[in-house]
Amino acid sequence: MSTFIRLTGPAATTPKATETPGLTIHMIPLDSITMQALIRDRNTGPDYELSELVTSIKEVGLSNPIQVVERSDGRYDLVQGYRRLSAYRTLLAEEGEAWATIPAGFLPRGEGRAKIYRRMVDENIIRKDLSFAEMAKTAQIYAADPTTSTTDVDSAVAVLFQSGGYQRRSYIRKFARLMTLIGPILSFPHEVPRSLGLALYKEIKKDETLVRRLRAHLKDYNNRSVIEELTILRSFADGTGPDPEGLKPAHNKPLKHSQRTTFSLGQIRCIAGQGGLTVKMNLDFTAIDRAKLTQGIKSLLAALD
Repeated sequence: MSTFIRLTGPAATTPKATETPGLTIHMIPLDSITMQALIRDRNTGPDYELSELVTSIKEVGLSNPIQVVERSDGRYDLVQGYRRLSAYRTLLAEEGEAWATIPAGFLPRGEGRAKIYRRMVDENIIRKDLSFAEMAKTAQIYAADPTTSTTDVDSAVAVLFQSGGYQRRSYIRKFARLMTLIGPILSFPHEVPRSLGLALYKEIKKDETLVRRLRAHLKDYNNRSVIEELTILRSFADGTGPDPEGLKPAHNKPLKHSQRTTFSLGQIRCIAGQGGLTVKMNLDFTAIDRAKLTQGIKSLLAALD
């Protein structure tokens, strides 16, 4: 195991390990890291912002090491830093062996399962885009883990989200019940906003046939978009149900205030919502001539008119 630490990419190394209370940082090979300690709580869909993290690490380095637990076989189980590890693996594939190792903080051996899960939760809960469906999934995974002392989701939420506040924990419990009922039939469960999920949960409690009707409506509706699925869910949440003639939501239906759609054009990520369009790309817009930038925006708006 190397004791070199590199926090700023392949170009810089410091020939020593860094120690903080309860945490020692070393450089370790990417291929020695496993993800068997915890079942990850993340959405398995594409991560459109990973390219931004890759670019950031490549240009300015990694400021926050991943955290691992050393195994008895000499390998390491990942506890925190799934996206950072994914970014390094992308850099390894694109840039070569200079990115074959990553700074990692070593957590003390023998930490309880609950504490390891709490570390993962506490890191991820501060992400602004972490959905209630993802948090609910984490609680379900923890409750189902035979190595934990908790067997029901409500108790798992209490253990994992102690720092989240009573109201948040209440929402997560309701989302966990909702996802148990309809999660398997959704294509985009992690896109369900809090307000919509809670409204659906409330309607399901009032009308037990809603789940069956929703299943029937979505059964043959393949290749639906995020907006289409959310539109259908809203129709059930407000008590109206789908279009009586069986019509599917149109692709060009205006977005409601709480909706947004995300798509990518190569390395360019676009987020469209009510009253706003965000374009994320590796380009310094401040370096573009103001007249040229103004004309480009005018052309875009004209094309959308």
